[in-house]
Amino acid sequence: MLLLEDAIVPGDDASRCLRRATPFSGEASAVNPSQSQGRHHHGWSPSGGRIADMSFPDDIKLAMRDCILKVLWSKDDIVNLFRSNSCTSGDIAALGDFKALHRHAIVDQMFARLATKTDGGLGQFRALFQSLLDWSHFDPYYFDTLKKLNRADAERAIAHLRQLQEIRDHKIAKDREAREKRAAEARAPAALLPELRARFLDLLQGKVVGAKRGYALEELLQGLCKLAGLEATEPFRVNGEQVDGAVKYDGEHYLIEAKWQDKAAANEPVYQFAGKVEGKMYGRGIFISIHGFSPQVVTSLTTGKAIRTIFVDGGDLTLVLEGLLGFDQMLDRKIKAAQTKGLIYVDAMTGHQK
Repeated sequence: MLLLEDAIVPGDDASRCLRRATPFSGEASAVNPSQSQGRHHHGWSPSGGRIADMSFPDDIKLAMRDCILKVLWSKDDIVNLFRSNSCTSGDIAALGDFKALHRHAIVDQMFARLATKTDGGLGQFRALFQSLLDWSHFDPYYFDTLKKLNRADAERAIAHLRQLQEIRDHKIAKDREAREKRAAEARAPAALLPELRARFLDLLQGKVVGAKRGYALEELLQGLCKLAGLEATEPFRVNGEQVDGAVKYDGEHYLIEAKWQDKAAANEPVYQFAGKVEGKMYGRGIFISIHGFSPQVVTSLTTGKAIRTIFVDGGDLTLVLEGLLGFDQMLDRKIKAAQTKGLIYVDAMTGHQK
């Protein structure tokens, strides 16, 4: 009988082939996984863990294939298994005259078709996987009367599939623990409030200048977010746009633009940032200008337009760094003013328009 371990053809990992074989037909064909199984990504959790990159593992597919061929003999039954696990009528039709195909060819062709879907056939593979894990019906007609199938072989194939699940579950659990540990470390404040305040004073006193001052401000904002327990995203570039970062507040993500200029922020950089915000789903933004904003830019951004951006200045940050308001409290008051009064630039303590 063909063992799963016998089905791996040694060779270079990048070009390794899976030997497609069945103990019943005696036929085998070498198929390159990158051709027959669509996009080649790894990271799926068979037990429902987090999907890292939209794929279904090749070792699980191969074990499923072996299992299907050892629990079902009839071609109709094989096709019905696919049909009952969310394979569409189009998927079934793509097999053509499946009665003229070898049993293993039906499985191979369906697996190949599922892998070419935009989602890699992840849902169908997951449903098939669970059906085989739960398998308990061994048709007496094919197992006992015709003896086309062997019960011991079928049970070993199912057991092997369950073993693969256990191995992957263990790895997923370890990976999850590592992710949670990294996430906890990332959430932990990198600095206490007095240290952040000292850094801000250094910036105000000109001890850091030029581009380094902008980077220092970004790091300061990251520290304030972490200190408030807010999820912060570091600076990134998307579609040619540079974004100074983002913060998740009250379930919404806000893009951040931080400017340290020698005068109040004028129209052009604010308009550019507003454009970045507009181009995002439910886009919202926080524009931070240490030296404030000109009255013209505040008026131009709110008159006849949907409000998506709030303004924060150096005074607001000073209130936070002096411990008079938490960073999250400061954001909450400004967002409330924008949502209830249409004011995007207010004093965080009094709520009055600046």
